Amino acid sequence: MKIKSLPLEDRPREKLIKQGAENLTNSELLAIILRVGNRGENVLDLSNKLFNKYDIRSLSRVEISKLRKEIGIGDAKACQIAACFELGRRLAAFKKDGHIIRDTKDIAKIFLPEMGALKKEHFKGVYLNSRKRIIKEETIFIGSLNESVIHPREIFRIALDENAAALILLHNHPSGDPTPSEFDIKVTKELVKAGDILGIKVLDHIILGENKYLSFKEERLI
Repeated sequence: MKIKSLPLEDRPREKLIKQGAENLTNSELLAIILRVGNRGENVLDLSNKLFNKYDIRSLSRVEISKLRKEIGIGDAKACQIAACFELGRRLAAFKKDGHIIRDTKDIAKIFLPEMGALKKEHFKGVYLNSRKRIIKEETIFIGSLNESVIHPREIFRIALDENAAALILLHNHPSGDPTPSEFDIKVTKELVKAGDILGIKVLDHIILGENKYLSFKEERLI
């Protein structure tokens, strides 16, 4: 059945205009983004097929080549899906400066939507003033973490440049499991010591996984 054959009130675009985006299903929202279906299936059927195979989090992370191979959609639609989710991640990351960090939950709430779904490890520093207000965030490294890529000099250079009083370390585990490795623990303790020498407190190191996180401070690892 073509979308135009549906009653007007059941067509995704018309439903959004009348009822608002928050009242549409995931499939209806995706149908609006994709606009048209594939040969032999309308766009709503295509959207339902995608969400029958993937939940929304999995769909946000799936490779374009996999969408082409497993679902049979072309480059244009695969790129539309990827662009849609990337905009969502960028919105989640938008304008963090000025947030006051009262506890670990505050920082996890801000960064988990952005970093929890990343496919590569990202190591980030979040720099705070004396009132624990975010003054800067910086991605320091992307890729597998090891001793050759974690340089205290770079982490604390940014802190000194920004006159930061403290910082919080963040990195994600693409596996979804935020359990720290022995290296995670070792390098964190070294960075805490370096911060103490410079008078810049490392308040916490938070590992972000799939809808969950681990705080070194809460686990008494620092």
